Amino acid sequence: MHFTSTSEAVHAWVHGWALSRGAAEPVRRPWGYTVHLGHPGHTTSHVLPTADEATVRELTGSTTGPGVRVKAFVPAKSLASWTAPGWSLPDPPGFLMSTTLRGPRAHTPPPLPGGYRLRTWTDSGVVHVRVHASDGTAAARGQTAVTSTGAVVDKVETHPAHRRRGLGRVIMHTLAEAAATRGATTGLLASTPEGRALYESTGWQVAAPLANALRGPDPAG
Repeated sequence: MHFTSTSEAVHAWVHGWALSRGAAEPVRRPWGYTVHLGHPGHTTSHVLPTADEATVRELTGSTTGPGVRVKAFVPAKSLASWTAPGWSLPDPPGFLMSTTLRGPRAHTPPPLPGGYRLRTWTDSGVVHVRVHASDGTAAARGQTAVTSTGAVVDKVETHPAHRRRGLGRVIMHTLAEAAATRGATTGLLASTPEGRALYESTGWQVAAPLANALRGPDPAG
């Protein structure tokens, strides 16, 4: 649809995702990319666009520090069977999704429900969108990082008390408009199973499966 291969899509996604998360520039590896985040519980991500059993076994077998993740664009059951002892898949299987971004104002924006307020700002190359309720509490959020002609949408979330009011659609439309204004023509995101329905309803399509493995601490003793 937008890319000739999964590797091409992942290349665009990983650079935008790293920018969105405030991480260092991805380091190119023979098997993919390494992204250093430095967060407790998530120090590093190894991103494998075309994972295979031999590569995953070697990489996970040689990684002993906790908080390291492997992101592979394969079915979760495949990644689970390939990882070395000490690794787990703590998250449900996800998806890499993509869409064509139209020009600014190409679509009628969804209405913002009464009593809610929309705020948008840019920080370090990342566009942030927030929706606040009438009492000032955060109701929904999302952000996007534009790199070249691609935009990576990230951290889209609606607070449980404010769901089923169309706020997710408002966030997605606002992010798409902001990305298109900055010259992006293609959108990418990593989706959970719960988020997939929202994204598909706004024109996104699944490009590849996405599974995450986490290296935990070694058992005491």
